[in-house]
Amino acid sequence: MSEEKANSNQQDELNLSEVVKVRFDKLNKLKKEDKNPYKITHFSVDSYANDINENFEQYEEKEVNIAGRIMAKRGQGKVSFYDILDSTGRIQLFIKRDAVGEEKYDEIKSYDIGDIIGINGFVFRTKMGQISIRIQTFMLLTKSLRVLPEKFHGLKDPDLRYRQRYIDLLVNPQVKEIFLLRYNVIKYIREFMDNRGFIEVETPVLSTLAGGANARPFITHHNALDIPMYLRIALELPLKRLIVGGFDKVYEVGRVFRNEGMDATHNPEFTMMESYEAFVDYKSVMLMIEELFMYVATKVTGGTTIEYQEQKIELKAPFVKAKMTDLIKKYTGVDFDVFVELNEAIEAAKNLHVNVENGWGIGKIIEEVFNEHVEDKLIQPTFVTHHPVEISPLAKKDSQDPRYTERFELFINGKEFSNGFSELNDPLDQKERFLAQLAKKEQGDEETHPYDKDFINALEVGLPPTGGVGVGIDRLVMLLSNQDSIRDVILFPTMKPVD
Repeated sequence: MSEEKANSNQQDELNLSEVVKVRFDKLNKLKKEDKNPYKITHFSVDSYANDINENFEQYEEKEVNIAGRIMAKRGQGKVSFYDILDSTGRIQLFIKRDAVGEEKYDEIKSYDIGDIIGINGFVFRTKMGQISIRIQTFMLLTKSLRVLPEKFHGLKDPDLRYRQRYIDLLVNPQVKEIFLLRYNVIKYIREFMDNRGFIEVETPVLSTLAGGANARPFITHHNALDIPMYLRIALELPLKRLIVGGFDKVYEVGRVFRNEGMDATHNPEFTMMESYEAFVDYKSVMLMIEELFMYVATKVTGGTTIEYQEQKIELKAPFVKAKMTDLIKKYTGVDFDVFVELNEAIEAAKNLHVNVENGWGIGKIIEEVFNEHVEDKLIQPTFVTHHPVEISPLAKKDSQDPRYTERFELFINGKEFSNGFSELNDPLDQKERFLAQLAKKEQGDEETHPYDKDFINALEVGLPPTGGVGVGIDRLVMLLSNQDSIRDVILFPTMKPVD
């Protein structure tokens, strides 16, 4: 940074400090005059900015009570104009000195941008055609002691936007629209699932085991029981226990937590929808996911064609369906189906510049080759099926080729959006796979699935044929709102503390 710029920034900070001091002085003056706004507990709001702006004919010359934050001030002399922002949008206020009196006029002129006020007045249209409210009475409800970013530059620094989301929402209107869209995405997912006869349930966030996925958990400690506990990394195992208990269709929308890296599509805590349905297989679940994505996209955006990061994505069924090894063969020319010996797969991976770690089997190698050479090429919705058993500890084996499973992942624009399978309900097979995962853990793999004795017990009681799936809600919101970072669709993303 140049010395000139550093001096300029220092001067800006000094100027800002002076402005903040003036605001504190104004608050102290209000308190001395027994006008402390923080003592006010209620203001009767009966109208909102967006309703007035969109339905002016119904509101013209109607008396309204409205409250909001001052976002702009204009005018001088006997007439002033203010813009206030409420939860629905902006509207202009018209203040005339002769109408409110000189003392009250001077009072409102002393208010600052950011202050929250309640007003009573009449709706009208100015000579310039601007829908406005002619103020009769007003009151200061909250004094803002901090300065909002100015109009033309706004709050642009991404780091500051995520840390101070409350300011981001105030000064960047498009941000609020993203989170209203997120609300609707979750609402319509629930609507879709409810209409199909699923019931929504809640399962524990804290447990003594972190199962349902291969991921590193967050660990905490329960003082009363004096045991370690884990934040859930998936919703799967408790939901399948409910299928054992006699529920045929269940789903949950909830936060899950994984102690892993952060990037444009990963946050340590994120939102999943998982569902489980008795007496169906992974093919039925794929059809449901197609319908779900079409339903939500149409409800939220009005259609199934999505513009995302200069790509046109078509969410209309049917989606492409292809085996993982077939896709690898298509994009690399290597057919991993023919490999029987591990050395063959290792050699093929090396030729494809994929680093193979100790302890990997053919299945894990297949996954890594897919990740590096295929994943980013799947732009249009594609169900990738038949994952190796080695990387699918909870999925049923394919009856035609037991090296693979009845599993799918949905990829869109090179990213995974959904993961589902025919659930493994053979307790003996499940026990063997858990033991195989334990062996990998002993070799140093910290993301292996733990041995869950009670889940084995549940399978021994009897899990009917079941189809299950998980959907990443954050990524779906990213797709439908055309955002390239998960931080832009999570209200309060995980951030490193400021020193």
